[in-house]
Amino acid sequence: MEYSKDLSIIIPLLNEEESLGELLAWIRSVMNREGYDYEVIFVDDGSTDGSWKKIQELSEGDPRIKGISFRRNYGKSAALYHGFAKACGKVVVTMDADLQDSPEEVPEMYRMIVEDGYDVVSGWKQHRQDNKLTKNLPSKLYNATARKITGIKLHDMNCGLKAYRNEVVKNIEVYGEMHRYIPYLAKNAGFDKITEKPVHHQKRKYGKSKFGLERFVNGFLDLLSLWFLSTFGKKPMHFFGFSGLLMFLVGFIMTIWIIIAKLVHQAQGIRYRAVTDQPLFYLALVAVMLGVILFLSGFICEMISRTSQDRNKYNVKETID
Repeated sequence: MEYSKDLSIIIPLLNEEESLGELLAWIRSVMNREGYDYEVIFVDDGSTDGSWKKIQELSEGDPRIKGISFRRNYGKSAALYHGFAKACGKVVVTMDADLQDSPEEVPEMYRMIVEDGYDVVSGWKQHRQDNKLTKNLPSKLYNATARKITGIKLHDMNCGLKAYRNEVVKNIEVYGEMHRYIPYLAKNAGFDKITEKPVHHQKRKYGKSKFGLERFVNGFLDLLSLWFLSTFGKKPMHFFGFSGLLMFLVGFIMTIWIIIAKLVHQAQGIRYRAVTDQPLFYLALVAVMLGVILFLSGFICEMISRTSQDRNKYNVKETID
């Protein structure tokens, strides 16, 4: 497949007016030194400062500088989604606009994609320049959980500095807050040559971080959602059906136990409480009802899944005509 550029650099941003000029000058210096044919795509995610005006100024007279401006803040995933759609480079690189990601890392990441054959190269901020208590420790716990659930051995899943083969970004859909898990989305789409590269991380020079501690809680919930959808999205009956059968079986066993206990006590002439007076009876009833509901939910989800699969596009690697 032919591409019009060697590199597409996508930079999502929110209120980063002060850093944009310096960042672009740094990118131009590296790109010119390496001789790349490149484009820079700024995606303004509803900034309220002068970021978009600054992007317009920077793009004057330089067709390599492109921009997308949202009417309001939609989030980083939406910014990357539109940036990916516009990218026409053989390799697509994403980086943050706050000058904490170094463009000097791009040439080696490009080489790892083009020469080493990787689909995704993720940055690894080995020595973070953030507050150790509020950023480093939660980040380590978060990444350890992500490695366990996704099976992808990356130390820094959420690093903004990443490089992708163009086919990867054209065959995944980034939505919600799933920008944190693009390597996992790529893996689920069949692009499993994923690695990482230690990158230099700098202290923020201008402004302040747009993310708080809540991003780790939200990120964990998004990870569970993504894992569930990727594991059971095409076979929901495997989850709901199994859970329903298990609950029904538990309720059924409890019911049989109550009946047998009553019969034994009656045969021995021992007084026995009425079945409806026992808490175990109601627990059994709830378990049976939950089992039936879960099983029926599995049937409904399975029907929806089958219908949606008929409309889905499948990721075809290559064809021979």
